[in-house]
Amino acid sequence: MGALTGIRVLDLSRVLAGPWCSQILADLGADIVKVERVDHGDDTRAWGPPYMKDAQKNWTQESSYYQSTNRNKRSVAIDIATKKGQEIIRALAAESDVLIENFKAGSLKKYGLDYESISKLNPRLVYCSITGFGQTGPRAQEPGYDFIIQGMGGLMSITGERDGLPGGGPQKVGVAVTDVMTGLYSVIAIQAALLARQKTGRGQHCDMALLDVQVAALGNQSQNYLSTGVSPGRYGNAHANIVPYNSFHASDKDFIIACGNDSQFSALCEAIGLPELSADPRFSKNENRVRNRDSITKILSEHFKFDAAEVWVEKISKVKVPVGVINNVADALAEPQVGARGMLVNIPHSMNPDFTMVGSPIHLSDTPVEYKRPAPLLGQDTDYVLAEYLDLSPEQVSQLKIDGVVG
Repeated sequence: MGALTGIRVLDLSRVLAGPWCSQILADLGADIVKVERVDHGDDTRAWGPPYMKDAQKNWTQESSYYQSTNRNKRSVAIDIATKKGQEIIRALAAESDVLIENFKAGSLKKYGLDYESISKLNPRLVYCSITGFGQTGPRAQEPGYDFIIQGMGGLMSITGERDGLPGGGPQKVGVAVTDVMTGLYSVIAIQAALLARQKTGRGQHCDMALLDVQVAALGNQSQNYLSTGVSPGRYGNAHANIVPYNSFHASDKDFIIACGNDSQFSALCEAIGLPELSADPRFSKNENRVRNRDSITKILSEHFKFDAAEVWVEKISKVKVPVGVINNVADALAEPQVGARGMLVNIPHSMNPDFTMVGSPIHLSDTPVEYKRPAPLLGQDTDYVLAEYLDLSPEQVSQLKIDGVVG
C-alpha cells in the first residue's frame, strides 16, 4: 500500500511540469489516469530520438523523454474538443480526487472543464493548474516554456561563466529545472490541499506558475539583491558567498571543492600542503576570501595542476572537506552509491522486458515507492478505465472509438 493509495488523479497535463508532478504522485501510490490526444498523445511522445529499444535492441517509437516522466500511469485517449469527450472528462473528474492540467489560462473554460465548472460537479476535487505565468497578472495568457522562464526568472543571469572569460555569457541549466521544480511544488500543493480537505470536506484550486517557482527558487541570490540593491552576477562554478567553492582542473580532469566554513578551509590547506594559506589575513576568514576571490582561486588552481584529480579528492576527503570529481551522466549512474540506494530500477515493458530507468529518490519506511508499470502506450488503458470509472460496456466504448471520441 503506497502512501497515496486510494487517491484518484485525472491528469490532463503534458510535456514535463504536470507529468513530473503526477509521476511523483503515482510513485506514492495514487491512481493516475493520463488523458492524451487521440491522434498522437502527449507532445513528448514525439520528442526523439533517442527512443526506447525493444527486446531485440531495435529502436521503437517510444521516446526516452516520454518514458522518463510517465511511469506508473494509465493512458486514456480522449478528444476533449468533442462534446462527448468533454462529457467523459467531466464524468471522470466527478469520480476523482485530483485533477491536474497545464492548458493556457482560461482555455478550458470553453469546454466546461475549468475549475469553477468542475468544482460544481465535485466540490471535493483538488484542481491543480500549472501554467507559465499563473491565472492572474498581465502575462497570464502567454505561453511559458522552461527555457523562457529560466531567462525571465533570473536563473540564466547567474548561470554560466563571467563575461570576458572563455565561454562567458548566460546559460540555461542542462535539465528543464524550472519544470521539474514546478512539478515538485505542485505535489506539495496538492498534498496540502488533500490534507486540508480532511478538515473542511472541500477541495480547492492550486494555481501554480513556472515564473513564480523560478523566482522563489532563486533563494539566497534574490535575497542578496534585496539586501544590497545590486543584481548578482555569474560566477561560473563558483559561489557568490563562499570561497573556495568551485571546480578546479587537476593534471587530468576537473573536480569540485565545496568549502563551507573557516575550519574546513584550514583543514583543506593542511591536506593539500599549503598550511600557510589559512594563516594569511587575506584568506583566514570567508569574508576576506570572498573579497580576494581571484587571488585565492589563482593560487589553488596553479597548485592543483601538479597531481591527478583522484589524488586530490582522496587527500581532501580524509579531512572531511566536501570534495568530488565531475561525472558525466554515465559515470553518475555507475556510481556505487547510486546503485546502493536502488536508484536504477527495472520495470518490464511490453516491448522490452529489461527496460531500466532512474527511480524515485523518495524512501519511506512504511509505505515505500512501488514501480507497477512503465510509461503506457497511447490509449492502452482506455477500455479498462472507462469501464472501471464510468461503467461503460465494451459496446459503448467501441462506439466511442468509431465516433473518434476516444482511442
